[in-house]
Amino acid sequence: MTTTIDAPRSPYTRSTKKSGVNLEKWGWIYMRVSGVLLVVLIFGHLFVNLMIGEGVNALNFAFVAGKLANPFWQVWDVTMLWLALIHGGNGMRTLVNDYATSNVSRGILKYAILAAVVILIVLGTLVVFTFDPCPAGSPADLLPSFCSAL
Repeated sequence: MTTTIDAPRSPYTRSTKKSGVNLEKWGWIYMRVSGVLLVVLIFGHLFVNLMIGEGVNALNFAFVAGKLANPFWQVWDVTMLWLALIHGGNGMRTLVNDYATSNVSRGILKYAILAAVVILIVLGTLVVFTFDPCPAGSPADLLPSFCSAL
């Protein structure tokens, strides 16, 4: 005689879709792929900033301005920014799904995470692509050796 034991059930209910795209599966895959890409991007970033040239002593405003003037580094930094923020937001979403007990609090928290991720991605992308180290009439005008070199 075989005895079956029911699987443990959560104290709250979730809506489960059986048809359509499995977003949890794609979220899981994204976390693994973005994690590997982030390791490469972050260690490349650290290597260029800390090991090449004069190392940490060369990190200053001019170094950052020079990097952000190069389209390669703009794409590198924006890719790192987007992957890291979406990766972190997806991880926070998973925590909310696991620990928020009411549908209302779960929804509010997930929308707050989404809003934070979207705002930070937009602002970070704007900073990278619109960075101007020497805007007219700025305090950088006090540094003629730096601004005249650009």
